[in-house]
Amino acid sequence: MEPVTGLKRLRGWAKRAWGRQPRQKRWLEEDSKVREVARSTAGFALGMALASLYGALVLLAQSGNLWYCLVTTISLGTALGLGMAFSIKVRVSVLLTLPHIFTREGKMLLLLLALGMAVQGPCTNILHNFSRAAESLSCGAELALNQTAERLQRAREPLLKVLAKIKDIAQKAKVVGDRVRKFFRSIMDSVSHVARALCNVWRWLASVGELCNQELGTPFRRCLRLFEEAKDNCERALSFLFFLCYIIITFRPLCGLANVGLLFCIIPQYIQSFLKKTIAAPLSRALDRVRREFEFNISAVHHFDISLNSSKTLADVALDIMEGVSRRLEPTRQVVGLFAYASSCAILYLYLKALRYRHRYLRDDTFDNVYITQRFMDMDVQRAEQGKPTVLPLNFWESDRYIHPGMPWLSQQERRRYVLELTGVLRHVLLGLSLVLADYSLFWLLDLVRHQMQGEIVARAPAMLAVSVDGTGYTSEIFQDLVSAFDVLQQGNVSVLSQRCLLQPVEPDYGAYISMGILYGICLFVAIFGNHVGRLRRVVCAAYYPAREQERTSFLYNTILARRAGLVHALREAVRMNSGDAAQGNLLLFLTSRVPAFARLVQLLGIQRKHCLACGMAEQKDFIACITPDCKGLYCRECHQTLNNVCSICMGPLSYKDMGDEEMDSSDEETVGLWLGALRTLRGHEQEELREQGRLLRQRIQEVAGGQGGARRLPPELLAQLRARLKEEASEESDGDSYGVPGEDSSFSR
Repeated sequence: MEPVTGLKRLRGWAKRAWGRQPRQKRWLEEDSKVREVARSTAGFALGMALASLYGALVLLAQSGNLWYCLVTTISLGTALGLGMAFSIKVRVSVLLTLPHIFTREGKMLLLLLALGMAVQGPCTNILHNFSRAAESLSCGAELALNQTAERLQRAREPLLKVLAKIKDIAQKAKVVGDRVRKFFRSIMDSVSHVARALCNVWRWLASVGELCNQELGTPFRRCLRLFEEAKDNCERALSFLFFLCYIIITFRPLCGLANVGLLFCIIPQYIQSFLKKTIAAPLSRALDRVRREFEFNISAVHHFDISLNSSKTLADVALDIMEGVSRRLEPTRQVVGLFAYASSCAILYLYLKALRYRHRYLRDDTFDNVYITQRFMDMDVQRAEQGKPTVLPLNFWESDRYIHPGMPWLSQQERRRYVLELTGVLRHVLLGLSLVLADYSLFWLLDLVRHQMQGEIVARAPAMLAVSVDGTGYTSEIFQDLVSAFDVLQQGNVSVLSQRCLLQPVEPDYGAYISMGILYGICLFVAIFGNHVGRLRRVVCAAYYPAREQERTSFLYNTILARRAGLVHALREAVRMNSGDAAQGNLLLFLTSRVPAFARLVQLLGIQRKHCLACGMAEQKDFIACITPDCKGLYCRECHQTLNNVCSICMGPLSYKDMGDEEMDSSDEETVGLWLGALRTLRGHEQEELREQGRLLRQRIQEVAGGQGGARRLPPELLAQLRARLKEEASEESDGDSYGVPGEDSSFSR
C-alpha cells in the first residue's frame, strides 16, 4: 500500500486551490467573516463561562467575601471575554492554561485549595465547638459558684437565727434591767436620804464632841500651865537651889481631876463609829451586791470565713481565657482568611505557567518533545520512499522513552512522576480525611453529651429530720430557733444540671465535606490521568504553530538517529570521513540528547544543527535554502523536487487543505512578511522559472487577501496590513514589469 504523505497532500491541494475560479471570491470572503465572528463569539462565551466558574468556586466552595468575589469575577470576565474574542495570543494562552490544571502544578494548587477548604471548614468548626464547650463549662462553673454561695447563705442561717434570738433576749433583758435599775435607783435615793440624815446626825455628834473638848478641856490645860509657870518662877528665884523646884512637878497629876468631864465628849464619837460599822457599811455592801446581781453583759462572737483565693469571678476568668485563646488564634484565623484569595493566585500562576510553556515550546527544541506524532510518521514514510535511513519502528528502549500522544501507556519519565504524584495525593487525602474525622468526631461526642444532658437534675434531701425542743424560758427558745434553722437548711435544692448551660455544638458543614471530596477526587484523577491530559498542551501549540511543530519534529527525528548511531559511531565516522564538521554535528546531537544540561548550554550559546525540514536529513553540501529573507526553510534536493519549489514554511499555510478553516496566530504576521519578501526577491530574477513562481505567489497572496481558495483566514488587522502592502508593491511596479497584471489591485482592495 502506497503511503499518503504530507508532501503529496500539500502538492495536490495546492494545484486544486490555484485552479479555482474567481467567481467564488465574494462568497468565500463573506464566509470567512462569518466564521471569524463565530470564533470570536465562541471565545467570548468560553471566557465568560470560565469567569462564572471562578466566581462560583470562590463564592460557594471557599465562602469568600461577596464584594471580593464580585469584583474579581467581573474583572476576570472582562479580561477573558474580550481577550479571547479579539486576541489570538490570549486565546492560545487560555487554552494552554486549561490543560495545566491537570499537571503537577495544577494538582498542587488543587491540593492547596482543598487544604484551604479544610482549614476554613473542619478546622474552623473544631474551633467553634471548642468555644461552645468552653462557654458551657464556664456557665456550669458560674452556676456552681452561685449555688455554692446559696449553700453558704443557707449554712449561715442557723447562726443568724441564734444571733437574732440572742439579740431579742438581750433586748428583753435590757428592758428588765432598766426597770430594776429604776427600782434600785428609787431605793438608793431613799437610802441616800436616810444617809444624809445620818450624816447630819454624825456631823452634829462630831460638833458636839468638838465643843465638849473645847469647853471641858480648858481647866486641865490651865492647871498644867499653872504648874509649869510655878516651876519656871521657882527656878528663876532659886537659881542655886533649882532642884527644889521639881517638887512642884510631883503635884501636877492632880490636874487630872479636871478631865473627868471629858468622858461625856467620848460618847458621841463612839456612837458615830458604831453606826458606821454596824449600819452604813453593811447597807452599802448589801445594795452593791443586789446591784451587781442585775448587771449583765451579753456578747455573741461568731466566725464564718470562706476564702476562694480569687480576685475575679469565675465568669470573668472564663471570659479572660476565651479572649486569650482568641488572641492566640487570631494569626491562625488571618492565615485561614488568606486561603480565600488562593484561587486568584492559582489562576494567575497557571496563566504564567501557560505563558512559560508557550515560550519554551517556541524556543527550546528539547522541551516536551518526546511524542511520535503523525508528522513524525509522515516524515519517516517520506524518507523510506527516498531510500534514506528511517526510525520506525522504535526499539524497546526508544518505545519506553518516545510514545504516541494518543496512547494510554506512559513514558519512563511520566511513570516516575506518576508514582510520586499519586503518593503525594494520597498523603494529602489522608490529611484531609483526618481533619474531617476529627471535626465530625468532636461534633458527635459533644452532641452525645448534649443528648444525655437534655434533662434537668435537681438534688434534694432524701429524708427530712425533725427535732423538737420542749420547755419554757429563754434557753428553750434559743434551742427551738436553732433547730428550726436546720430545718430550713434541709429544705434547699441543688441544681446539678441546668438547661441554661446545655451544650450546643456546631454541626459540620457537609457541603464543605462534599466540596473537599470533589477536589480530592479531581486531584486523584489528575494524578492518574494528568499526564495524558497534559499532552493536550502540545496539541494546542501544534495547532497554532504548525511550522514550529515541523521544526521540532525534524529535531526529534535527528535526535533519535543520533542516539542510535551512538558516540563511538559518530567518532569513527568523523575519522573515516575526515570531516570535523560532521563529527561535531553528530557529537553535538548525541550530547544534546543524552545530557539535559548540555542541551541548555547549546541553546544558550545559539548552536544549532541544520537539517532538512521535510525528511530530517542532516545538512549536506547540496542543501537548498529558501530564498525568502529570514525564512528558516532548508531542504535536501529530493524534498525540494518533491515540493515543486514550494517552501513548507513560507507557503505551508497556503498549501494544506485540512488547514483551510484554521485561523492564523501571531506567527502569521511573520509569514506574511516572508511572502512579501519572496515577492520582492522573485520580481526581478533572471530565470523565467523563478519569475513564474513569483507570479503564482502573487496570485496566491491575492486569493488569501480576497478570502477565497479555501486558504487560511487572516485576522482583520493583518488582512488590512497585507492589502496595504500589496498596494505599495503594485505602485512600485512599472508598466513593463513582468509581474504586472491589469486590474489586480481592484481584486483585493475591496
